[in-house]
Order: sequence, then C-alpha cells, then structure tokens
Amino acid sequence: MVGINSIILAGGSGVRLWPLSRETYPKQFLKFGKFSLFQETVLRCLEISDVSEIFVVTNKDQKFFVIDQIKEIGYSIPSENVLIEPESKNTLPAIFFGMREIEKKFGNSIVGVFSSDHVLDRSAMKIISSAENLTSDFLVTFGVVPVTPHTGYGYIKTSEFCEPGYKVSEFREKPDLETAKKYIKEGCLWNSGIFLFKTDLFFEEVKKHAPSLFGCFEKYDNINEIYGNVEKISIDYGIMEKSDRVVVVKLDQKWSDLGNFSAIYDELEKDAVGNVVCECDPLLLNSDGNFIYSKCGKIVSLIDIKDMIIVDTSDALLICPKSSSQKVKEIVSELKNKKDERAYTGQTVYRPWGSYTLLEEYQGHKIKNITVLSDQKLSLQLHYHRSEHWVIVKGMAWVEVNNQQFFLRPGESTFIRAGEKHRLSNPGKITLEIIEVQFGELLEETDIVRFDDVYERN
Repeated sequence: MVGINSIILAGGSGVRLWPLSRETYPKQFLKFGKFSLFQETVLRCLEISDVSEIFVVTNKDQKFFVIDQIKEIGYSIPSENVLIEPESKNTLPAIFFGMREIEKKFGNSIVGVFSSDHVLDRSAMKIISSAENLTSDFLVTFGVVPVTPHTGYGYIKTSEFCEPGYKVSEFREKPDLETAKKYIKEGCLWNSGIFLFKTDLFFEEVKKHAPSLFGCFEKYDNINEIYGNVEKISIDYGIMEKSDRVVVVKLDQKWSDLGNFSAIYDELEKDAVGNVVCECDPLLLNSDGNFIYSKCGKIVSLIDIKDMIIVDTSDALLICPKSSSQKVKEIVSELKNKKDERAYTGQTVYRPWGSYTLLEEYQGHKIKNITVLSDQKLSLQLHYHRSEHWVIVKGMAWVEVNNQQFFLRPGESTFIRAGEKHRLSNPGKITLEIIEVQFGELLEETDIVRFDDVYERN
C-alpha cells in the first residue's frame, strides 16, 4: 500500500512532559518501549508511503534526531525531505511548507499529515488510505470515536454521510467535563489532528481562507523570508473551520496525543496494583495507581501514596497528582520567565555527534561525561576562556590539537589549553566515552569558536 505521501510534524517544544522532555529534546524522541513516538510514527507512515515519500517538518535543533532515529530503525530518508522551519509558526505554515515541497518533487499528490508524538494503532492506516477517493473534492480529517468524555481534546460534530466519511457540521474547542459528556451524547468525535489532502485542493482552500499566508509563500522563495513575514496560525483556525469542503472519517482504533503524564500512564503496562514503574526498582508500601520514573540510581520509596506522578531526573523532581499533570506546562512557563536553562535542557544534552552529561559544576571547573557515536566527530573549535582535560573511558579517540593528530585509548588522556584549536572524533565501531574536565573563568557553551563543522552549525 504505497503511493500516498506523508508529512510528519516534528517540531514540538517538550513542555508537557517536563522534566523528561525539554525544548531541546521533546517528547516525540522519548522511548518508553522499543521505539520512540517519532519512530512509531515513521513506521506507521511506511504502511502508506515509501521512505522517499515521507517528509518531516522540524527545526534545526531536532534535524539530526530525526535523521538518526530514522537510521536506527533501518531506513535512510533523503536529506531534502527533512524540512527545517526557521521558527515555529504553528501548524498551517508547517503543513503548507511540506505540501509545497511535495508538490515540487512529485506534482499534484495525495498527502497524509501526522503529528510525531501520537499513539495510533497501525491498522488505522488502512482506513486513512481508503479515504483517498475523497481528496479530489474535500479536505479530509479523521475523528476518533470517544471512549470517555475527555476535556483535553477538541471535538468534531458530523452531518450527512459522505462515503466513507461524514461532512463536518462544526469544530468545537476543548470543553469542560459536562460539555464533553454532552458532545459524546450528540455523537461528536475527538479531533485527532490527522489529515489527508490533495495538494491542488489544499492550496486552493488556503488561498481562499488564509490569503496572507498563501501570499507569503508565493511572494518569497527563501524560507527565512517566508517565515519572517507569515503569521502564526493553526490549520484548524486557518482553513478547516472556515472551509465548506471538509469531511471527517471515523477512526475506531486506539489513539492518544499523550498530552500529559496521565495519558502516558494510561498507555503503559501496570503492575498488579496499577503502578507504572520506569527505569527504577522502587519499594512500595500500600501505594497504587502511581506513575514512577527515576534514572538516578536511587531507591524510590513510597508509603500510602496513590494516583501520583513522581518523575526524578538528575536536575529536577516533579511530584503531582495524576489529575493535575496537565499543569506541568505552567511550571515550564515559570522557569522560562526566570530564564532558567532547565526549561530548555537537562543534565544530558544531545548533539548531532552524540551527547554529554553534566556530572559536576562549581565555580572555576565543570566535569562532563561525553559520548561520541561511531564515525562521528565534533567541530574543529577553540575556547578563549577555558582549558580542557580529556580522559578516555571507552573506545578509541582520534584527537587533533593545533594540527597535531594522534589516537588515545582507554586510560590515556590529553590536555587542551585555552586558545588551542582542537577536535575530537570517533573512528571506531563502538561508542566513544570520555570524561572532560573544564577549567576557566567562563565555562558556558557560548565560549565555542567553530572553524569547521560537518553538521553546518554556526
């Protein structure tokens, strides 16, 4: 079943599952099982699209997560299919960007649009592809048959039957509980945010209902100029709620947008008393219905604790009732207001070449554990305000310092003085791990001057 193009929207900000996800490592890249949410989305899209027909809209910070996670599941996406937004402008500009590139490459095409951080049974892809006959005349969206009166989802009210879907009577915003019950009695569907469009009709409806956005993409060729002038606007508000050419097809499969920890709890395997335990071995007395996550090597002991979220990371601890987990984004907003870096990054920071974990930081020195993936290299760089001592823990390091090149093995070390050009690479087949000790008056990531970088970073 190949021939429908797919757009995956993968530019999330990571605020709703803080502190597990951060703005630099949002929830679609988290793994609660074998695959991340993003990888699961790619595998679903492969049910209807060849890998060459999948386009991912993301940002520059997440570009290499996208490429690496697709490689991890055994596929290679064409580089031109990874589309980089200069800034987030909500869903309509992102989808228009993807639709435009697909139309350039394949001509008039049928395109499925999917969020990268949803849970959906793969069997739903047959229903999605079966609606392609509607796309010549309609914008197609998909509504999930509700299993509960959920207050975190928008709703779609249907009207007359239009094989294999229904014309849309009305889009409704997220309701309170009593209103949600009313919507379900009326037969409304959850708004899944999944779409199936034909490029020509999509562009026609955008031109009609969002002419300013259409004009920006028509006037400017450079994506930076386009995004500098285009307004922030969602696809629902921009065209779906305004168009009279919208149909909805029912999905009766399991679906969730995993909007908070309570939704994550609902999806994961539970013990005999309803606890979800991740990455730790807790000691629980009369405690049930909890979500417990800790990667810190601690014993997590709970006594008489029920229906709580406990998330313990190396730099942040979150505790709240499951019923209040939607308020986590308010914590992130407060951190951003305080310009606290913990809103954006954790102790482990991911880079295109691997990652580093901050182990210790005091005035004048900082200690990191750095991992470099096979066949990857850091930029050729220097620092004006710090020196670095590298000790190899695992793997083989190829080191360049002031044009001198040499190998380092486990247990060996080198010292790089401030002002010396240097580069670290992993030529081996296993992950390189080193301990880096930094000394100096300024130990921030801003003190990096790059001379050459395979990832084209500034």
